[in-house]
Amino acid sequence: MIPPVTADALLVIVPAFNEEGAIAGVVRSVRQHVPGVPVLVIDDGSLDATAVTARSAGADVLQLPHHLGLGGCVQAGYKLAFELGFEYVIRVDGDGQHDARDIPRILDKLKTTGCEMVIGSRFLTPDAARTGVVRWLGICLFRLVLRPILGKPVRDPTSGFVGVNRRALQVFTHSFPLEYPEIETLVVLQRRRFRFEEVPCKMRPRVAGRSSITALKSLYYITHVLLGVFVNILKFEGRLRRAAESAPEQGD
Repeated sequence: MIPPVTADALLVIVPAFNEEGAIAGVVRSVRQHVPGVPVLVIDDGSLDATAVTARSAGADVLQLPHHLGLGGCVQAGYKLAFELGFEYVIRVDGDGQHDARDIPRILDKLKTTGCEMVIGSRFLTPDAARTGVVRWLGICLFRLVLRPILGKPVRDPTSGFVGVNRRALQVFTHSFPLEYPEIETLVVLQRRRFRFEEVPCKMRPRVAGRSSITALKSLYYITHVLLGVFVNILKFEGRLRRAAESAPEQGD
C-alpha cells in the first residue's frame, strides 16, 4: 500500500509487460538506492507472473485490465500519481536497463532547476551506450527534427528514464501519446512552454528476455513518431489560429 503523500514526495513508476525475469531485480535496486520511496509497477496485462513477482519484491502493483501499450501504461501511472498528490515521478523501465543509482541525480535536477522534465541520457558520457544502426540513425533524425521545435538540442530523445514534476503530471493526465510516447511528450511540453533538462545516465544490458523492437519495427517506430510530432504541431497551430480569430470578436 502506497503510504500517505508528504511534501515533495517522489513516486517511482515501472511500466512492465511480461518482465517476470527482470522485475524483481528492478524493484529491489530502486528500494536499495532510494530507500523509503514507494515503487509502483504498472502491469500492462502481462501473461506471466510479472505482478506476483513485483509484489514479492516489495512493490505496489497497478494491474491494468487490458494491454494498453507503453503510452497507456505510463499514463495510468501518471494519473494515479497525480490523484495521490505526488510532486515528482520518475519512470524506470521494467527490463533492468536503467540504473537506479541515477534516480537521485534525476530528482536533484528536477528540484534545483524547477524544470518540468528531466531525461536520463545515455549519450552525455564519453563511454556512451551503443545501439543498433537503424535505431542510431533514428535517434540522429529525431535530434535534427526536434532541435528547431524545442529551441534547444536533446541528446537522447528516445530515453524512457524520465522524471517529471507535478505541472507535467497535470498535463499528462489529459494529454499523453498512447504509443511510443518519449518523443511526442517533449513536443507536448514545449507547446506549453515547459522546460526539460538532461543528465548523464548509464544504460545496462537487458536483464532478461529480449527487446520486441526489431530493425523493421524500428523503421515503423521512426515513421509513426515523426507523424505524431507533426500532428501535434498542426493541432497546436490550429488552436493558436482559432484563438487569434476569436480574439477580435470577444473584444467587440
